[in-house]
Amino acid sequence: MGVYDQIKTAFQDIIAPELQSLRSDIRRVDERIEASDARLGQKIDASDARLNTKIDSLKAELLAEIRRLDTRIDSPDRELNTKIDSLRSDLKTAIDLRERLVALEARLSTSRQ
Repeated sequence: MGVYDQIKTAFQDIIAPELQSLRSDIRRVDERIEASDARLGQKIDASDARLNTKIDSLKAELLAEIRRLDTRIDSPDRELNTKIDSLRSDLKTAIDLRERLVALEARLSTSRQ
């Protein structure tokens, strides 16, 4: 048997089975990585869903608080507008009365002369 045949036989008897064993080991490692990746993906998705729920809840609370504050801010404005409208009405009445008084004084003054 020549050197080439000896190397070929050694390769087939020693190295080839080891390569096959390594391929099998690599396949198992790949399967484990894929399984771990799937579990990690599920955990990330679950955490993301919980986080989104909490964010939505906080958003709703903040919007409710903003609406409440808007109402508190608008309420004095409404009261002030009501008071201004009332004063405007009173002022209009006072002006009308003043104009009538001026007109009456003018008549009296004309009738006396």
